[in-house]
Amino acid sequence: MKGAHHARDVSAGLPIPGPDVLELARLVDDQAFAERLETTYGNGARILALEIQERESILRALENGPPTAALAELRGTLLAEHVGRVRDGLV
Repeated sequence: MKGAHHARDVSAGLPIPGPDVLELARLVDDQAFAERLETTYGNGARILALEIQERESILRALENGPPTAALAELRGTLLAEHVGRVRDGLV
């Protein structure tokens, strides 16, 4: 993949621009996950499947207001998925 502005699907099929993936890596509280985000970005991967704890790390990182529209959409989608998992007794 060429250029830093191509979108990656981080979760739920949402395209996240490359710079936003790096910003997310900076914001999350899990160093191993941050490194995975950076490595995935560096390798030009277009899709990244997330574990539940990684989704929760993203929600914590973005709870005080996502810095971009793409990350705000990601937060909203992950929050809706989390509420559904809690409602269904999966978490």
